[in-house]
Amino acid sequence: MGVAKFARPHGTFSAVLKQRVHEYFQKHNVRQTGDWRLYLKTTVLICAGILFYCGWVVFDLPLWASVLSAVLLGVNHALIGFNIMHDGAHGSYSRSRWLNDLMGYSLNVVGGNTYFWKLKHNVAHHTFPNVEGQDEDIDVWPFIRSSAHQKRLWFHRYQHVYGLFLYCVTYLQWVFWADTRKYFERTIGGLEITTLTLREHLIFWVSKAFYIGVFVVVPMLVLGWGLGLATYLLSAAATGVLIAVVFQLAHVNEQTHFMETDPETNKVDGEFIVHQFITTANFSTRSKLVSWFLGGLNFQVEHHIFPKISHVHYPAIKGIVESTCREFDVPYLEYPTLREALTSHLRYLRLVGSQA
Repeated sequence: MGVAKFARPHGTFSAVLKQRVHEYFQKHNVRQTGDWRLYLKTTVLICAGILFYCGWVVFDLPLWASVLSAVLLGVNHALIGFNIMHDGAHGSYSRSRWLNDLMGYSLNVVGGNTYFWKLKHNVAHHTFPNVEGQDEDIDVWPFIRSSAHQKRLWFHRYQHVYGLFLYCVTYLQWVFWADTRKYFERTIGGLEITTLTLREHLIFWVSKAFYIGVFVVVPMLVLGWGLGLATYLLSAAATGVLIAVVFQLAHVNEQTHFMETDPETNKVDGEFIVHQFITTANFSTRSKLVSWFLGGLNFQVEHHIFPKISHVHYPAIKGIVESTCREFDVPYLEYPTLREALTSHLRYLRLVGSQA
């Protein structure tokens, strides 16, 4: 298929928007990368993760407390991904490249692979959100039909019912299958993985072995294979459903657009920056609690336009982005609450699952 292309930009919208956001940081003498708020959050999440792990397999706790600790550890893994890894892998955690790399590799600690994630997310998804065959981040087919461009199977008419339950296994699929497939097939969406250094080969296998040893084998040895495996699956389910729901709410709903490339030219209809706005939606941006836990991923519009800016600054630049969109008549998609975004996602699944 190859990598798709966009039409050449026209107009001044992109330049004006970027200039206004740049002026905001200049005026307030603020760095675009993370600050003490992000570093404090990192400390809290890492300490919480260690505590939950100890509550699961180290401390002699009642069964209910051990199970709860495993589930909370799964939640914590998702939050580390949202807040620490995400900024690190985008290069927005710090001005220091080594610190960004270190924070990015937190994904490897909790089961994923940062190298493949950067290609899948930073390159493929951020360039081609909601473009069939190019964006793997929203692609759960054949189990979930995300757009009318995908083939409809009989069970898709029920996907709004089983969708959230299916999301519980997406992290297991990611860690044990998707990464391994990418490693051997060397393809991600329309991208080909042309080089994989010895360092990345070693990191891939060592980190996968570490994750399996620490989060699968050790609990089975300490708690017994049955309880250890069951609590691990609960932990992974908590991680999976959180990650899947957050990313789906931003791109798979009743307001966002889905498209295919032109079969002859392999081009996407429209400008790159406008494409970002019509395929991405914010949700629950007024909730400081939601924003803290989700690492600003509820400000998905701002993130797609300015991925190199740390999420701690998204609330401050949101007004600039929204007002500039109104001025240039560019769509700015948003759901006021988390509940409304989730409801829209499920309604959309029902609609596209029933369409021919």
